[in-house]
Amino acid sequence: MRLHVVALGLRTRFRGITRREVALVETEGPDGSSRWGEWSPFLEYDAPTAAPWLTCAEEAAAGGWPAAVRDAVPVNVTVPATDPETAHRIVRSGGCTTAKVKVAERGQTLADDVARLEAVRDALGPAGHVRVDANGGWSLDEAVRAVGVLDRAVGGLEYVEQPCASVEELAALRRRVDVPVAADESIRRAADPYRVRDLEAADIAVLKVQPLGGVAACLRIAEDIGLPVVVSSALESSVGIAAGVALAAALPELPHACGLATVQLFTEDVVADPLLPVDGMLPVRSVVPDPGLLERHAAAPDRLAWWADRLAAVGAVRQDRRS
Repeated sequence: MRLHVVALGLRTRFRGITRREVALVETEGPDGSSRWGEWSPFLEYDAPTAAPWLTCAEEAAAGGWPAAVRDAVPVNVTVPATDPETAHRIVRSGGCTTAKVKVAERGQTLADDVARLEAVRDALGPAGHVRVDANGGWSLDEAVRAVGVLDRAVGGLEYVEQPCASVEELAALRRRVDVPVAADESIRRAADPYRVRDLEAADIAVLKVQPLGGVAACLRIAEDIGLPVVVSSALESSVGIAAGVALAAALPELPHACGLATVQLFTEDVVADPLLPVDGMLPVRSVVPDPGLLERHAAAPDRLAWWADRLAAVGAVRQDRRS
């Protein structure tokens, strides 16, 4: 397995970063051709957290995805916690009729969130769907108030994603508001992802293919958790997004648009034909990195060494778990 580390620029600050560093894994198939997967846990993640992300990359590079039951996947546009003018511009690109808007950003106010959502509603028009993602940023009481305010601001939210940090808070909130609740971190970062189901804490399960260990692992979770699924991105290049699209394409039912249109947030990519939405849809197709783009966006040599050390640390974690 060969590692290629690239650094890709972002159009708008997202998760506090303006450049996204990812590692692509390259293996050789039986016919001698290259096979690719993406391993891009965020830089602050430790080795145990990064391990399932590597499993996903290895699955992709092995070519083991299940058959698709659809040839395109509906997607939402993702709006960072930005100013209203930028939010409006982002929503107008790509033809998506659903928008996921980041809220509860540290250092911002509920009034900032309202202004952003009003701009998004204006850009979408009255028929578009608006969902918000708080990344666990509210307490229970804050969530009750904020959900009500934001729901009124757009004339009805499709759902609110991870409004509070704990599963117990999600369960309590779900009984105090009328807006559906989606669980993200409470599934992908939990020791037991099924507590969301057992406590009836969510109406929708958000699954991210890298953090959960690949397409096959996510399909098992989707079947066992028994909730409608939204497949979402972990801010990947087109190589990583292809794994999310493979999952969404294989699900028996897909009632909601997926959060996989995040290549729009990048100023550059590693493939010549990026996975970008057309009329709000992403095609189900393979993607292969372009050698020239890999070279152009290659990270500094010391970063490749850093990722190689990280790979070794994940290998040690795996060995410990087998012992």
